[in-house]
Amino acid sequence: MSEDLSPFLQAGPTVESDHPEVAAFARAAAGAAASDKEKSIRLYYAVRDGIRYDPYTSSLEVAGLRASRTLREKRGYCVSKAILLAAACRAVGMPARLGYADVRNHLSTAKMRERMQTDVFYWHGYTAHYLDGRWVKSTPAFNIELCEKFGLKPLEFDGETDSIFHPLDKAGHRHMEYLHDRGEFAEPPLDRMLATFVREYPHWRDRDVAPTGDFEAEVDAETGHG
Repeated sequence: MSEDLSPFLQAGPTVESDHPEVAAFARAAAGAAASDKEKSIRLYYAVRDGIRYDPYTSSLEVAGLRASRTLREKRGYCVSKAILLAAACRAVGMPARLGYADVRNHLSTAKMRERMQTDVFYWHGYTAHYLDGRWVKSTPAFNIELCEKFGLKPLEFDGETDSIFHPLDKAGHRHMEYLHDRGEFAEPPLDRMLATFVREYPHWRDRDVAPTGDFEAEVDAETGHG
């Protein structure tokens, strides 16, 4: 029996594929690409490098995760960037869904780890594209400039193989470990995500908000690019 793809083609509260700005962004980024695979590749790079990674933008509210907001602000964290990519795919008629996993990130900044009190990022977000009859994962989180500063290999996406974080950086040091698969969804399961954040992150228990800071300044200071 074939999979029902309709939920992954429809607009949603955060995956705003019907928003005029999101639709225009998707059409411009996809350009004249003939195949869905080529469209997905172009959209991936448009989100990966056109939207700067900023974990301090993390939100678990619909208003903070809307694709149109991420597009307008030109920055977001892994969850919001994955939502924008999924929305862009759906806007040009390609099924896309949101995937999540718990990861241990060894290359966040010291200030970020101090605020979080852990190096585990729960519900790390990626996008899954339906291409040639199967789902292919992509992770548009880290823009290329950030990868260069951290000495990471930027994640490429060819529309055929899963694009997830490399286990080692360019120097051979451990970068990221996948700990637990959370599944894939049409819209982010915000209630489940919030329950995990409140349980695991002291700053969510105390204030119900994400930690704040200037991530780019922290990266520049720690990597000597300031």
